[in-house]
Amino acid sequence: MRNLHRLLCTTTISPYLIALILLPTANSHGNATISSHTSNKQNSRELSSQLLFEITLHGFLLWASLGFVVPVSVLIIRMSNREQCGRRLKILFYIHILSLVLVTAGAVLSIRSFENSFINYHQRIGLVLYGLVWLQALTGLFRPHRGTNKRSIWLFLHWVLGTAVPLLGIINIYTGLQAYHKKTSRSIRLWNIIFTAEVSFIAFLYLLQDKWEYIQKQGVILGNESIRPTDQDKSLMDNEKEPLA
Repeated sequence: MRNLHRLLCTTTISPYLIALILLPTANSHGNATISSHTSNKQNSRELSSQLLFEITLHGFLLWASLGFVVPVSVLIIRMSNREQCGRRLKILFYIHILSLVLVTAGAVLSIRSFENSFINYHQRIGLVLYGLVWLQALTGLFRPHRGTNKRSIWLFLHWVLGTAVPLLGIINIYTGLQAYHKKTSRSIRLWNIIFTAEVSFIAFLYLLQDKWEYIQKQGVILGNESIRPTDQDKSLMDNEKEPLA
């Protein structure tokens, strides 16, 4: 629609430019030529800035969904295994819906605005990711009841998809940054550092929460409970309490 509008505008303005060119005054001819070149440069800049905005928006949508929302939801699922809280599970459901909406918006933007020749790893992994995300959503809707034979198969498939989506998403964000650098020739060093720090922090929390209860039981974390003395400490205290002969 935008290209059609520009074509109509160009078709409308062309007779006036021809009339200006055909004027016998040399000054008018020069002004018309300068105006034509300026208009072409402005249109070229407008197209490049629009494409840059769409690339940036596509990257932000996919980072927000696969690089932030999905890893955070994985952490919430791991923390919810010990405490079955209805409110937390409800929040988790809305987080999944948000991630699905963001991924779909990024997919629609890439299909509508970009040249998808699928000659690089970023586009290929992205295509696989779109399918896996929607497959994961469908498996969540058709969840079998507990106690049935299909429940174990569903649980395994759901776990495989839930593991593959964040891992492939993180990999594809890095490949997307490389594609952005190749397309725009802009530096991506800062974004690589920030995203690596984010992934490292989420991975640290993921590993820590698995051992958090064990660490607390060892008396390492001081809270309301004090550190319990070992058997060797107890024997030394008993020896000190015995009166000297």
